[in-house]
Amino acid sequence: MEYRELGRTGLRLSALGFGASSLGGVFHSLREQDGIEAVCAAIEGGINFIDVSPYYGHLKAEQVLGKALRQIPRQKYILSTKVGRYGRDGVNTWDYSAKRARESVFESMERLGVDRIDLINVHDIEFADLRQVCEETLPALTALREEGVVGHVGITDLQLENLRYVVEHVPDGAVESVLNFCHYCLCDDKLLDFLDFFEVRGIGVINASPLSMGLLSGRGAPAWHPAPAPLQDACRRAAVHCAAAGYPIERLALEYAVQEPRIASTLFSTTRAENVRTNLAWAAGRPDTVLLSEVRGILGDTFRTSWKNT
Repeated sequence: MEYRELGRTGLRLSALGFGASSLGGVFHSLREQDGIEAVCAAIEGGINFIDVSPYYGHLKAEQVLGKALRQIPRQKYILSTKVGRYGRDGVNTWDYSAKRARESVFESMERLGVDRIDLINVHDIEFADLRQVCEETLPALTALREEGVVGHVGITDLQLENLRYVVEHVPDGAVESVLNFCHYCLCDDKLLDFLDFFEVRGIGVINASPLSMGLLSGRGAPAWHPAPAPLQDACRRAAVHCAAAGYPIERLALEYAVQEPRIASTLFSTTRAENVRTNLAWAAGRPDTVLLSEVRGILGDTFRTSWKNT
């Protein structure tokens, strides 16, 4: 496993990280013990970065992850969670106030069974008033950093422009990392346009969803996927082409996503230990350049097509 520096934080993250969203039953039904075994398999395979949120499964992901972490020595993992986006009784909620952000951190620590969060993030800032994120949410989290409750502070969003806006409107060092998803994968590499901006400011970059929330998979995108129809169709054709070559598109996508050295870690999510081991093996390889070129050709004009968060 390769480990990379996360900006100026001093944290060295595994190039492949474990995204715990699936532990909340977000994408598929979950047998709790399977999820716990998946986390343990990730640690055993050299993954040291785990990302979660109280929003995933409306607290369930943190609860399940907490049970897994109680079986793992604390020094074995770097833990990231979030504030701002929540849910209850099947209803999504948002609250980016300083008061709620502070409360949320301590609630997450209790669910996770830890006394310190290594990286705390403002979750999906496109749902917030960005001025509130700059003037209220982030100051609350940086205060917790000064108190030693959290180690480092970051922000997450689908929209790269929002991440840049916040970085430009807060003091240097207030934001130490950014997490972006679906913008460094086979069908969209827009994140590359922003790496210099983050790098010159010493801000670490985390990539998530190398399969673009299921677009780049043999089973295809789920019904709720917000990508426009032409992109979904192109990705389906690309998956069929890869399968005919005996090279699953999931493998090509993962191999591709972990190659960029300026991205500290790429997060994938699963509830099955065997999938963890398969992803670890794929991440150790390099993508077939001929097949990669063919997939890009199939994607054609749909490459870099984006959508709004949901």
